[in-house]
Amino acid sequence: MNWDYPHPCTLPVMPQASDIDGLQHTNNAVYVRWCEQVAWHHSALLGLKLDDYRRLDRAMAIRRSVYDYLLPTYEHEPLTLATWLTASDARSSMERRFQLVRDSDRATVVRGHWELVCIELSSGRARRLPPEFLIAYEPAVVKSR
Repeated sequence: MNWDYPHPCTLPVMPQASDIDGLQHTNNAVYVRWCEQVAWHHSALLGLKLDDYRRLDRAMAIRRSVYDYLLPTYEHEPLTLATWLTASDARSSMERRFQLVRDSDRATVVRGHWELVCIELSSGRARRLPPEFLIAYEPAVVKSR
């Protein structure tokens, strides 16, 4: 694959009949759902799961999300979704990037990024990244282009 960044965390995905919209291609909301799935998968691989977020009373919440839908995808088309952490201020924010590639021709069909902020779950207020987040996430940050 021609990935935008090195060392992606990847997840194979394939649109099912329920993912197809009235235009006969994968609905944009499905891509957003897949991005959430690969982000949680990546976080778990780095050592932080939802239970850890609850225990620490902290979470990385999406402050802003942007998606570029470049090409359509269709039912039963094999795809690979990749994600990376591409920025962290080591205080309260991070950035996550996504790239969805069609397996048959390696074409990038979607790119996205999230701006994330660390919040205290009990109050919803922005807070500093706890040491556990820094230990898990900082080594995984790749240089953004």
